[in-house]
Amino acid sequence: MSNRLRDATSPYLLQHADNPVDWHPWDDEAFALARELDRPILVSVGYSSCHWCHVMAHESFEDPETARLMNELFVNVKVDREERPDIDAVTMDATVTMTGSGGWPTTVFITPAGKPFYAGTYYPPTARHGLPAFRDLLSAVARAWREQRPDVDTQAERLAASIGESVVLGSVDDLLDVTILDHAEAAIARTYDPVNGGFGGAPKFPPASTIELLLRRDSERAREMVVGTLDAMAAGGMYDLVGGGFHRYAVDSRWLVPHFEKMLYDNALLTSAYLHAWVVIGDGRYRTVVEQTVEYILRELRVEGGGLASAQDADTDGVEGRTFTWTAAELEPHGVDPALLEPFEHGRSIIRGTLSDDQRRSLLAERETRPQPFRDDKVIASWNGLALAAIAESGRRLHRDDWVDAAVAIGAYCLTELAMEDGRLHRSRRRGRTSGAGFVDDYANLAHGLIELHLATGDTRWLHDAHRLTTMAARLFGDPAGGFFLAEADHDQKVIARTKDLQDDPTPAGNSMLASVAIRIGRLWGDSELEERGLEALRVLVPALRQAPRAFSWALAAVDLHLAAPRELAIIATPGSALAEAALASFDPRAVVAFGPDDTIPLLAGKTSVGGRDAVYVCERLACRAPVTDPDLLGYPPAHDND
Repeated sequence: MSNRLRDATSPYLLQHADNPVDWHPWDDEAFALARELDRPILVSVGYSSCHWCHVMAHESFEDPETARLMNELFVNVKVDREERPDIDAVTMDATVTMTGSGGWPTTVFITPAGKPFYAGTYYPPTARHGLPAFRDLLSAVARAWREQRPDVDTQAERLAASIGESVVLGSVDDLLDVTILDHAEAAIARTYDPVNGGFGGAPKFPPASTIELLLRRDSERAREMVVGTLDAMAAGGMYDLVGGGFHRYAVDSRWLVPHFEKMLYDNALLTSAYLHAWVVIGDGRYRTVVEQTVEYILRELRVEGGGLASAQDADTDGVEGRTFTWTAAELEPHGVDPALLEPFEHGRSIIRGTLSDDQRRSLLAERETRPQPFRDDKVIASWNGLALAAIAESGRRLHRDDWVDAAVAIGAYCLTELAMEDGRLHRSRRRGRTSGAGFVDDYANLAHGLIELHLATGDTRWLHDAHRLTTMAARLFGDPAGGFFLAEADHDQKVIARTKDLQDDPTPAGNSMLASVAIRIGRLWGDSELEERGLEALRVLVPALRQAPRAFSWALAAVDLHLAAPRELAIIATPGSALAEAALASFDPRAVVAFGPDDTIPLLAGKTSVGGRDAVYVCERLACRAPVTDPDLLGYPPAHDND
């Protein structure tokens, strides 16, 4: 048996390189072998920090007898969902269609033509909780393949058709109006948990995009939901009071018991959400969460060269939460009241409450002596773009030049180490090796981050790169019928459907983010065609926006940007100057901003200082009023400065 995963760039695939399963990566060889042997392909999709992926690996993929059965009956393919979201989209669609729910690992059986015919998630080694034993499932699927091929083919055709239909949405003639936003706020309010914050019951996932939408609404009802949710999440448990940063989600309704993996994208998005809430509401606790979370990201996730790693495991040495939990005896030397402990598992507990700075430092120092969870150190363009936006804006607003410097390093890393020779993006990089071509969210999120990096530094090179990536993405991923595909047209013909990234959960969808940056960049450059491409992506979502608004919160925030009166700010000053600080002090997500001078950017063309003084030009569709040179005349409320 050859070790086909040994050269993978994915840590998740490398974790399975020594399994007795004869794993293939997703490649032409695997599909050719399946056709030659007339066997179905078993596709197992997961990621390195996935707890149940590890469980199934230990129970089944490391078991010689299970591996023997897999090797005899199937061609086995292992996929990292983070490197290949296009494959993940197809296999997850099949899983949800067949079972009504999804999750990882996904276990999907496909034909040699790439069409799924049976799908599920985790399967145990022995039957329990209504799930068949994995070995029994393997035998049953193989028997159906041999003895009931017409039924299998029919099922495969039906599932393939269902997946293909997922890109067919509404008409680009659907209207975008304020009633969509009003309806969305009311619908979101109906799912709000007034006792524990957040939306719905257990488990609870951090609703970063929904918080951003509600902050834009700024009604009393919206603010109540924002405050209730942010306060509850930050109380401790899902939020790491000792080391900063957020775990993936809470398994309960109180945000107490987390699933302990930490993802870069969650921490990036929540940093931005808490930062914006601090600006709007002025609660110093939100600023503290921002500071601690950025410190966590830069301390634990930075890799050589300046990029950021993807995630940390939930498990340490096979035990979930081992690094992050405590006993009363362990707290005693640090002067922490054991009453702050909430029971978890294995006689260990979670800290919830308030810690002093000295207690945090002391506890963290001890925790760093423990075995640490595995870190997935691949640098994903998309997630680094989200972190770039959060760290750059946090550095600007909190006057942390070191954070702005870190953001510059992230931007430079993405534009050099993740760049192809023709200017396109790779999806990810790890230890000097890149994965395949980037996806729509890689371009959109990085452009979003570069816009914030421009505002933090005043350097227009970042804005030019954001413009280049946005226009390139619109060309590479655009659908003439409206919206944007997840992958390029010629990315991988083995993937049976060219899907679209639509729902803003857990991250803003590629469609939503690209629509947002296309509107912004279109206004800066006076490019109405680019702006219209973004609007088309929103129009096709109108039925979904009305039916399930919380799942499309970032798209709704982009609708809010579109519906607001166009407002562009051309700032001829350096960031940090009194005038620039006044112009950017408030939370004004409907404004489109650029620093100059730079005559190559239409908004900035011809804009100069006035009599040697800094100037701000307030414009609408590039038609500008007389420049303002006095910060007091800008008409913005001062920023909160609560420590």
